[in-house]
Amino acid sequence: MKVNGKHYRTIWIDEVDDTVIRIIDQRFLPHKFIIEDLKTVDNVAIAIKDMHVRGAGLIGATAGYGMYLAALEAPHDSSFDDYLVNAGEKLKATRPTAVNLSWAVGKQLKAMKDGSSPEDKKAIAFKTANEIADSDADYCRRIGEYGVKIIEGISRKKGGKTVNILTHCNAGWLAFVDYGSATSPIYAAFDKGKAVHVWVDETRPRNQGSSLTAWELGQHHVPHTIIPDNVGGHLMQHGQVDLVIVGSDRTTFTGDVANKTGTYLKALAAMDNRVPFYVALPSSSFDWEMENGIKEIPIEERGADEVKYMEGLCDGEIKKILLTPENSPATNFAFDVTPARLITGLITERGICNPNKESILNLFPEKKNYHG
Repeated sequence: MKVNGKHYRTIWIDEVDDTVIRIIDQRFLPHKFIIEDLKTVDNVAIAIKDMHVRGAGLIGATAGYGMYLAALEAPHDSSFDDYLVNAGEKLKATRPTAVNLSWAVGKQLKAMKDGSSPEDKKAIAFKTANEIADSDADYCRRIGEYGVKIIEGISRKKGGKTVNILTHCNAGWLAFVDYGSATSPIYAAFDKGKAVHVWVDETRPRNQGSSLTAWELGQHHVPHTIIPDNVGGHLMQHGQVDLVIVGSDRTTFTGDVANKTGTYLKALAAMDNRVPFYVALPSSSFDWEMENGIKEIPIEERGADEVKYMEGLCDGEIKKILLTPENSPATNFAFDVTPARLITGLITERGICNPNKESILNLFPEKKNYHG
């Protein structure tokens, strides 16, 4: 993705010092573009927990680089491996819902077992972290290649008129290493000259839609309109939404999808109004162990201040204001689960499948050994 004409990934290794990981600190967007340096595992844990980085794919990539930093920090004695395991547990505890995080930590620990010395393991961790980031970007690019066919099909049916797409939260470039999941087909369609317009849910309480999705769509010059979260159903009732595409933080092998809270309500509205509802995700967002998403997926509950306060630009400064009575309690479940029956299809790097066990495992046959 380009920012003011310059290509950026959301995370990368410093060009001068390969012991430093650089990220775009998303807390300050869209008002300030700030790059932050991560030098320790603790830096990485804080960046994930406090949402300097967020989004399933980017959380996984950041955890991958965090394990590389852990290998650099670990003492060169018999406790080296224990240090890595403990670092992995620290990282996994930061955001429980996104499965990419534990997947990346597990991938690093497994890879480093092949090292015969601390130096070997450092080199393996460096290589694996880069592979995780590169594959995330490549998978998202391929999601765009498959997903754009859906948009092109709607465009043909409409005689080339604008295809109106609704998305929720941010499953864009900022949520991954590059391209995004839900936005990748949109960018691909726009780049092919298709007329598209995106309805961008503000996505309370952190407003990742209005602050992040709108910003990156604007950087790519994609036509879009920010809407309050509760307007989506009204637009669908009046034929102003042709397609819904959202992302996923964890999808069961049976097709249940955990995503930013409010996704379930959009799926209900889409079903009622016969609007296609797709979920775009790389394979790293599948949970090959969990079967019932509603019962099994852990739902992160974040602090009440995210609900009670809001940040924005005022007189040239980013300021925080209280929206609610000071002593009123608030509850902040960050995700909800959309059951497979409400989903039209899953867009992955291998193609599009139905949200059920048989179709998913046909697309990923190497996972059939998990389930017979």
